[in-house]
Amino acid sequence: MKNSSKYFKNEECEYFPCHKVEGEYFNCMFCCCPLYALGDKCGGNFVYIEDGIKDCSACTVPHTENGYEKISSKLRAVSEMAKMNRNKDN
Repeated sequence: MKNSSKYFKNEECEYFPCHKVEGEYFNCMFCCCPLYALGDKCGGNFVYIEDGIKDCSACTVPHTENGYEKISSKLRAVSEMAKMNRNKDN
């Protein structure tokens, strides 16, 4: 698959590949996962380390063939979280 709105592969990135995956498919579209803020509801493979910091280094969800769809399906939850946080500030 060529680079598109659902797939982008940046083999020139100094961190590529940032995660170990099987096969040649590697999607860089969500390099910084937008689901991080969902905490334990993100659906990925993560652990909490010291001081409650979320470590997603073992998560490959954003980089897999179905990763775009999985992340897109949860973006409404991120939007709702942002809306709730906005209302708290007012």
